[in-house]
Amino acid sequence: MQLTVLDPNNPEQDFPSTNRALREPDGLLAVGGCLSQSRLLNAYRHGIFPWYNPGEPILWWSPDPRLVLFPNKLVISRSLSKTLRKNIFTVTIDQAFNDVIAACADPRKDAAGTWITPEIKAAYRQLHQTGFAHSVETWLDDELVGGLYGIALGRVFFGESMFHTRTDASKAAFATLVKQLVSWGYQLIDCQVHTRHLESFGAEEIDRDYFTVLLDRYCDAPAAPSAWQRLDGRRPGSCPG
Repeated sequence: MQLTVLDPNNPEQDFPSTNRALREPDGLLAVGGCLSQSRLLNAYRHGIFPWYNPGEPILWWSPDPRLVLFPNKLVISRSLSKTLRKNIFTVTIDQAFNDVIAACADPRKDAAGTWITPEIKAAYRQLHQTGFAHSVETWLDDELVGGLYGIALGRVFFGESMFHTRTDASKAAFATLVKQLVSWGYQLIDCQVHTRHLESFGAEEIDRDYFTVLLDRYCDAPAAPSAWQRLDGRRPGSCPG
């Protein structure tokens, strides 16, 4: 099956049906285009996300099956529960988005490079400024030691990347976020592709067709009014569980 080549000068161009995605590797659907806000939001709304290495054209993916977490099915391990009870970390939301995405872009010990290119960082910073991209930060005293970022549409949160420099720091961010999303009426967290790490939190694989049905059901549904804004400006430790 031939891949669709997207026009970089037409950010309103529709994506092809996700049913046209290649089975291997991981549902490659289209190539090219741009990282404009309208392009990215259209992609997420239809279960598509960008992932590519530096020097490559933009690649767009729609895996089948899809790893998701239903927020009310969150599983917290005994060891993480113990860490959270000790209040070792404090957690904030939308207090250090630029720092979080920069830390997520740092090369990992087991990887030669990063997929979070300068263009990706610039595009998601714009999405943050317009209220679609959000970060969760984990602090140890005044040091940022973990966090994650993603996109919120309706009652769906699309997770993108996380990092940690201290044991359990990113796990604390994720667990806190999921509990907050439950209180805001979110129904779905997109985890993209399978990892044992996310599976340990209760994430499960579902068919892409069912994932699309859930996006149609929840992406246009309103979450709690001004949910993210209510936490804007609060200090570490103020996120309700």
